[in-house]
Amino acid sequence: MAETTNHRIRLYRTEAIVLRRRDLGEADRILTLFTPKAGKLRAIAKGIRRPQSRLAGHLDLFVRTQVLLARGRELDIVTQAQLVEPFTGLRREPWRAGWAGYLADLTDRATADEDPQPALYDLLLECLRLLAELPDPFAVVRRFEMRLLVLLGYQPELVACPHCGKQLTPGRLAFAPDHGGILCGECVGHSAGEVPLSVGAVKALRLLLADHWQELARRPLSLALRGQITSALQAALQAHIGDIAASAAVATLLQEEGHGDGHPPSLAGTSR
Repeated sequence: MAETTNHRIRLYRTEAIVLRRRDLGEADRILTLFTPKAGKLRAIAKGIRRPQSRLAGHLDLFVRTQVLLARGRELDIVTQAQLVEPFTGLRREPWRAGWAGYLADLTDRATADEDPQPALYDLLLECLRLLAELPDPFAVVRRFEMRLLVLLGYQPELVACPHCGKQLTPGRLAFAPDHGGILCGECVGHSAGEVPLSVGAVKALRLLLADHWQELARRPLSLALRGQITSALQAALQAHIGDIAASAAVATLLQEEGHGDGHPPSLAGTSR
């Protein structure tokens, strides 16, 4: 259904992904909704925690839903909701929901209220679908992080040294958050917070920018290599959207406890 953003219209309908929810009073919830055309919205779902509520089940965390809202003075009010895509797989194992929460947290931190980001909406939708099905979340989570940086205008420089401009060659390399890219051997050691990278990590980071990025999910990657890739991307994100360590740590802990699909602990990695 078409999305309406005309403020003279009291009722409007939109598709949305539920990013956050917070209990209010005895029966209500405040929701953070991410929509394709109106951006991020905050709305109240009145009475949703009551057993007989018609909204219950249609506004769970990380679901794709269709909502009808009424404009309010401070918060808009959800009057109707219809579940569109539940991403049931996210609830099969706690670690899947943990990583979905991490992607939702990144989206919330990276966006302002009522600032349309349709490409980011599509990215989140794609990654939630994959996260609900794939046995290994690593490539999906890292793809989201990389594409988020690109959409925010901070695409990392992965071909030439951002400090001196020379083409990168195999050898001593490091990602520098304050330079927004990978430093060459001659420039390594002159920037704060550098993340040492192997040639394999550089290739993987480049692959995450490509249309065929899912090839990364089919490659055997050591924990050391995963850690380098993760640390570089999360260092870049922290430089631009703030501290993300807490939500990443929660998802990683759930991953280690669940060992998704028999994979070793610390599968998805987290920066330290």
